[in-house]
Amino acid sequence: MAPAPRPVKAAVDGPGVASYRHAMSLAHGRPYLAIPGPSVLPDRVVQAMVRPAPNIYEGELVEITAGIVRDLSAVARTTARAAIYIANGHGMWEAALANVLAPGDRMLVPATGRFGHGWAEVARALGAEVELIDFGRRTALDANRVADALAADKEYRIKAVLAVCVDTATGIRNDVAALRSALDAAGHPALLMADCIASLGCDPFEMDGWGVDVTLAASQKGLMSPPGLGFLWVGERARAARDRLDGVGPYWDWRPRIDPQGFYQHFGGTAPTHHLFALRAALDMIAEEGLEAIWARHATLARAVWAAAETWGAEGPLRLNAPRGHRSHAVTALHLGAGDGERLRRWCAAEGGVTLGLGLGMEVPEDNFRIGHMGHLNAHMVLGALGVIEAGLAALEIPHRAGGVTAAARVCAGAESA
Repeated sequence: MAPAPRPVKAAVDGPGVASYRHAMSLAHGRPYLAIPGPSVLPDRVVQAMVRPAPNIYEGELVEITAGIVRDLSAVARTTARAAIYIANGHGMWEAALANVLAPGDRMLVPATGRFGHGWAEVARALGAEVELIDFGRRTALDANRVADALAADKEYRIKAVLAVCVDTATGIRNDVAALRSALDAAGHPALLMADCIASLGCDPFEMDGWGVDVTLAASQKGLMSPPGLGFLWVGERARAARDRLDGVGPYWDWRPRIDPQGFYQHFGGTAPTHHLFALRAALDMIAEEGLEAIWARHATLARAVWAAAETWGAEGPLRLNAPRGHRSHAVTALHLGAGDGERLRRWCAAEGGVTLGLGLGMEVPEDNFRIGHMGHLNAHMVLGALGVIEAGLAALEIPHRAGGVTAAARVCAGAESA
C-alpha cells in the first residue's frame, strides 16, 4: 500500500530548480525483510526453483535427496539421519511429540517466551501432562531449577524435556548442553528434545556433542529456503522410545522417513520438488562458506545490532530484551514502550522499505519490535536496516542517543566487540 500523501514541501536543488516531496516515500526500491523468518532468500536459491516440475519417481530428484539428508545432518552436527516433513515448525512440534508421547505422559518444559509455551500447548493437546517452568520473557532458563524438577520426579514420569534453543519472540538463547548435564547428574532417563527452528545455521549447535535426543528445525530461517519443510533428527534413545508406542499416525511416523523403503516414504507421499531444489542450493552455499564461518558471521552481525541498540538506549527508552550472554545471533527483540514499537515498525516499512518483526508474545506487543538477522545477510544489509531504524527514531521524535549506526559499523570493522 502506498504511503498517504503529505503536504507539498518545496526545496531548492540549484539555481531556479525546485524539487517537490508530494506523496514521496523513500521506500521505493528493493524492500528488505528484516523479520525473524521467513528470512531473505538468496538469488541462487530462488533461481534453483525456477524450472519445470521434475520426475518424482527416478533421476535427479532421487539423487539429490540422498545428499540433502546427509548434508542436513552435517548442519545439525549429528550422525542421526534427518526425517523430512512437508510442514512448518508447528508441525515439527507435533511430529516430535507424536513419536514419543503416550497419553498421560509428563513433559517438562522450561519456557523463556512464546514458543516454549506454544510447544507446551501442543503437548497438552496430544494428551500429555505438562510441567511448565516459566522463566518469563527476559530471563534464560536456569538448569538448576530444571535439575530440581528432575530430582523430584522419583518415578520417572517425565518422559522428555522440551527445550527451545532460541525463542524467536524474546531473542533469548538457552544453554541446551546444561540441560543434558542436569539430566545426567540426576540419572534421569527423560529424552532431551531441542527446538532449533530459529537457531540452526545461525547459533552454534552440536546435537551429538550436547547429548540431544531429538532436534527439530524448519527451512525458512538459517537454512535460507522457503517456508514449508520441517526436519527432525532422531537419536537412538528416541528411536527406542518410538518403538515402545502402540502406534503413530502414518503421516507423522518418523520411521519410514528415516529408513524409507521407497522414495515417496521420505515425504509421506509426493516429494516437495521445488522446495528440495531450493534446499539443495542453500545447503551448497552453507558448505561453501563453512558452518564455523557462518556462526562467526552471525555473531559479528548480531553484535553490531546490539551495539546500535545499546547506543540508542543510552538516552532513551529503548532496551534489549535478552540479557547479555543469552542473546540470539539470529534475532534481537527490543522494547520501546508507549506503542512506539509499532509506530517505528510502520515508519520503517512505509518510509524506508524495511520490514521489522512484530512484538510477538510480549505483554504489550505494540511496545516492542524485533530485528531478524539470520541466514543470507551481510554487513550492508544489517547496517542499512539499522540506518533506517535510526532515521525512524529521529523522524518520530522518540528519545535516543544518535550514533547507533556508527557503533554498529565499528563492530563490523572489527574495532569494537560490543
